[in-house]
Amino acid sequence: MKKLRILFVCVGNACRSQIAEGFAKHLGRDVVEAQSAGMMPLGSVPAQTRKVMLEREMPIDDQYPKGVEVFRITEFDLVINMSGIMLPKGLKEKERRWTVADPYGRSDGAYRQVRGELEKLVVELLQQVRDAKGEVPTPAKPRRRLFGFGKS
Repeated sequence: MKKLRILFVCVGNACRSQIAEGFAKHLGRDVVEAQSAGMMPLGSVPAQTRKVMLEREMPIDDQYPKGVEVFRITEFDLVINMSGIMLPKGLKEKERRWTVADPYGRSDGAYRQVRGELEKLVVELLQQVRDAKGEVPTPAKPRRRLFGFGKS
């Protein structure tokens, strides 16, 4: 089965897209090739992002922020957009949107909540990819909007 090439996009490529890439690489290496990028990438991945992934025994030490412009559009079969920003032409045609709150600058609890939501989303996506046997899966019903965080 051919591996599906996925790009996870958020604003800074420091939290959400890094976490999603980490889960996809660790849980879906048999069916996907994952990368991440940001619309306005930050200079580094925050320690909290790395910490919450280490808590799940999924180190992301080799991951770093990069902009969407460093990739060729043809490199990907599917683009998961969590940025809330319109993607460049070419990527938009491959887009699926996930609405996940940005934990940047918040508590460890907020990072853990986002990690939990992204783990569920990535596991669902990987199951869809496996069921579609390497083809781009048909999107499931729209995800609920996460407006805020619980107590941390």
